[in-house]
Amino acid sequence: MSKIKSVFVPGKAGGILNVYITAGYPQLNSLAEILPALQDGGADLVEIGIPYSDPLADGPVIQHSSTVALANGMTLQLLLEQLSALKDRLTVPVILMGYMNSVMQYGFEKFCADAAAAGVSGLILPDLPEFEFRKEYGAVINRNGLDFIFLVTPETAEERVRRLDELSNGFLYAVSSSSTTGSDKDMSAVIDYLQRLKKMKLKNPVLVGFGIRDRQSFAAATAIADGAIIGSAFIQSLENSSDPAADTTRFLQSIRS
Repeated sequence: MSKIKSVFVPGKAGGILNVYITAGYPQLNSLAEILPALQDGGADLVEIGIPYSDPLADGPVIQHSSTVALANGMTLQLLLEQLSALKDRLTVPVILMGYMNSVMQYGFEKFCADAAAAGVSGLILPDLPEFEFRKEYGAVINRNGLDFIFLVTPETAEERVRRLDELSNGFLYAVSSSSTTGSDKDMSAVIDYLQRLKKMKLKNPVLVGFGIRDRQSFAAATAIADGAIIGSAFIQSLENSSDPAADTTRFLQSIRS
């Protein structure tokens, strides 16, 4: 069983919480404070965004955090170095989320090998097509012991959902709508969508993301899905932070308590 899959304990109270943070935000070295605080505060998974100049799936909050991180000097190589330095302190599974342009510039095989060596458990690459994954990249990812998580939306046909579920490991990422991250969502529509996925009895646990921002939306989502992903709201809470660790702890308490 993969490290990511192992967090999905049957009957776990409260649902699985995956928290997204952009590497290099709010300060270049903030991960050293934020990741242990996320782990100690009760995050079950941590998703780290690789800063990119044109993050198509991301809303203004995460786009802004990427801009700040790049201005701070964050690079993919530095991110992997930071994770290598932290890996012995972390037990929470770490997932890298990024875009193929950054990864291809680094070198795909080298990226997978270096990510695994740095303690990364899984990858989310929204612009890696299913065909290319099957043809070439999936084998490289699997060879390095990394899980790969595909995204589905309410508009994804059932046949394709099932194909992506078969290709995914760890969990399936259910985007709550076709809009970008951080925008407000009609939770009743999201719940209908999650119920459709639940009836499909998929191989992987389902985590819902985009628009989950507080205790109420987290509870509503995890009443049906196996867990939820919070990104923009967490990043907003760190925007003017002088103590990222303390602010991370307070944010998690606002979700979990």
